[in-house]
Amino acid sequence: MTYLARTKDQLAARVAQDIFDGAVVNLGIGQPTRVANHLPAGREIILHSENGILGMGLAPPPGEEDYDLINAGKQPATLLPGGAYFHHADSFMMMRGGHLDICVLGAFQVSANGDLANWSTGEADAIPAVGGAMDLAIGARQTWVMMDLLTKHGESKIVRECGYPLTGIACVKRIYTDLATLECTSDGLKLIDAVEGLAHAELERLVGLPIAV
Repeated sequence: MTYLARTKDQLAARVAQDIFDGAVVNLGIGQPTRVANHLPAGREIILHSENGILGMGLAPPPGEEDYDLINAGKQPATLLPGGAYFHHADSFMMMRGGHLDICVLGAFQVSANGDLANWSTGEADAIPAVGGAMDLAIGARQTWVMMDLLTKHGESKIVRECGYPLTGIACVKRIYTDLATLECTSDGLKLIDAVEGLAHAELERLVGLPIAV
């Protein structure tokens, strides 16, 4: 049986499905920002942006952008009723103080025990871009990663040990990919779900590591 990878929006919806009612959530720059468009109706989920916003809404419709109101990725944002702006330093105090329930970050690599590498490939011509990732990865109560399972060269981004500079050690709880959702535990990887038609043995072959069920 063949299988189809999740699209970027399907992956974002899969992440959004697991965010609980009342959660305070930071969505990292890039692909994680899509999660905001798929938050389940009826759940109160408070979005935080590290540049100093709490209660961030969806992206504004075309023509209604206010470039004095942007998210951490410099994209136009909106503010929900009751939302607030504050100093960048206060935002980082929230991140470092354990006040965020979940952060969703992209990654270059994640190890089986939850080490995260997402700010530099370590190459000579690479431009390091750590931003607030280290503060988020360690400060949030749960750190989730959202990424493609494989690189453009077909290599797994989930590895036994990260080869890139680390963002955080044993900080990732869940990995959401286009092919499967996995949990990082002290004993290694555990399968939460996989796309229809993807056999467990094939997933283990792609990742190159054992995956408990």
